Amino acid sequence: MTTDIDEARDWQGNEVDCASCPHRELLSAGLCELKKACVQDRYARRLERFFRQNRALADGYLDHPYFEARAVAAGYATVFLLPKLLQDTDETVRWSAARRLPKRYLLGLRTDPHREVRIRVASVLSDDELRPMASDEDYYVRQIVARRASPGLLPLLVLDPDPGVRREVARRIGPEWLAQIAMDKDGEVRLEAARRMTPGRLLAMLGDADWRVRYEVASRVDAYELAPLLDDPDPLVRELARSRSGFTEPAQLKPCLLYTSPSPPHEHRA
Repeated sequence: MTTDIDEARDWQGNEVDCASCPHRELLSAGLCELKKACVQDRYARRLERFFRQNRALADGYLDHPYFEARAVAAGYATVFLLPKLLQDTDETVRWSAARRLPKRYLLGLRTDPHREVRIRVASVLSDDELRPMASDEDYYVRQIVARRASPGLLPLLVLDPDPGVRREVARRIGPEWLAQIAMDKDGEVRLEAARRMTPGRLLAMLGDADWRVRYEVASRVDAYELAPLLDDPDPLVRELARSRSGFTEPAQLKPCLLYTSPSPPHEHRA
């Protein structure tokens, strides 16, 4: 079964003509094939197959007018020719070149105008290399930073405007920051903090507005501290608190008739 489309057109929409191809001699050698491995085709998968079989030709396509041809060729071309592609007009080409170059070349792409490039750059950098990206305008770039940066860098993101970033921070930041994060306006951020806090510190969250946080508290604090949650408005929290504390509902009194002794029989007068 194949997912290839059943047509062969070049990047300008014209039908591919093997007879006019400058590499037509490769066809008889089995090094290219129409609709499968072709350097003239606009389909990236076919370009990939062509350069995989003909690496020596990749250098000649780094200036091709079609961005897919340049991007795929960058994956096979001589490495020393790739730095110039970091200034390419297309983000796919810039990243294709950058991923094969030493890490120092990636540093210049931390401010790339395209978010996809910055996301990919953030996914391979670490620690101080990521510091400038902690203030990136794109929330997902900052999320990647929060996942990869060392805990010492995470305080830069504690007050990030995006709750997804703050959740990542709450999962990894040093425990000395958890009390502050436990006051976050977002319930899921507070929940991530609660999951990492000691039972003693969780007592400060007994009255949290989010039932999920209170449930976490009810599951981990000492049983004798559960009194405030025994009548919690959420049934799951209330049930867990009562179960752990051994709380039982007071037995309801059943209605019954009061016992009265029968009146003594009247004495008969003589």
